[in-house]
Amino acid sequence: MPRILVVDDDAAILKLISVILSRAGHEVRTSSHPVEALDLLQVFTPDLVISDVVMPYMTGLEFLEKVRDHEKLGALPFVLLSSHAERDDVRRGMNLGADDYLPKPFTPQDLTTAVDARLRRAGLTLQGESGMSARGLGTAQVVWQGTPVSWVSRKALELFFYLLEHKEVTSWEAAEALWPEKDEARASSLFHTTLHRLRRSLSGEAVISTNRRYALAADLRPDYDVARFELLAAQAEQGALGLEELRELTGLYGHFLPGADSPWVDDVRSRLEQKQLSVLGLAAQAATQAGRAKDAATFHQRALALDPMSELDWQGLTRALDTIGDPRARLAAQREAWWAVDLD
Repeated sequence: MPRILVVDDDAAILKLISVILSRAGHEVRTSSHPVEALDLLQVFTPDLVISDVVMPYMTGLEFLEKVRDHEKLGALPFVLLSSHAERDDVRRGMNLGADDYLPKPFTPQDLTTAVDARLRRAGLTLQGESGMSARGLGTAQVVWQGTPVSWVSRKALELFFYLLEHKEVTSWEAAEALWPEKDEARASSLFHTTLHRLRRSLSGEAVISTNRRYALAADLRPDYDVARFELLAAQAEQGALGLEELRELTGLYGHFLPGADSPWVDDVRSRLEQKQLSVLGLAAQAATQAGRAKDAATFHQRALALDPMSELDWQGLTRALDTIGDPRARLAAQREAWWAVDLD
């Protein structure tokens, strides 16, 4: 999934571009200030940058110069946004190394066409290097070369995700994880049968075996939503994400591999739930600092839906509801959950 950084001091433009490109399948990060964007580039390397030209404190052209001077970002595809009145600035930008420009106003199709064209020139696609995407959050689906994989068995799908999570395993490790209730001989037999079905679902070379250890083939590098979620969660914990980015990140979370029932799946679910709770806490804190108590209440309520025993979230929810004059502050103070009632 190509990563795109958008820099513009106009909040409405940022939101518009983010919505359009996110719906088109891109991972979008935004910044309202080019100085902040330079800090963000220390922890987030996009595949494409889109920047307005006219911004306070630092223009888009100055921002472009600093990006081009960076050793690791010098060749990063860079698109300028400009009004017709800024054509001289566009010429300067192209001379400074901008790859393209998009005139304002633009339509959603104008934007996606320009972005797709630039990404194609950079050799990027909407999926991983192998043309494969794997979705395990809130669903269980693998798309390969533009087509959803038709799995021979549900367990073959689970084995695929197990290998994706664990990189390289022995047959016994996989058998014990997926069939813990079976004896060793039966679990081993089930593993080899399921491995055969996985290969039938993808290809005979999809799983390689070396010294009795098994792994997905090196040329299968799927865009994995769990890896993306955990990467962004780590950046959030480093303080690199703003409130809107944290809000989008909390929306990526979902129940891992619905329908699967194995100890290793439970371990992954627990790990991801803890990440989500951490992100929700950061989002609630950011919302509180921004004076957006209603948003903070929503984040605390979502955290309590995952962990009803979180005293910090009960306290935060009570304060947030009290700030906006919501009578349910009394219920929160009494630790009474009313989750069937929306906060809107």
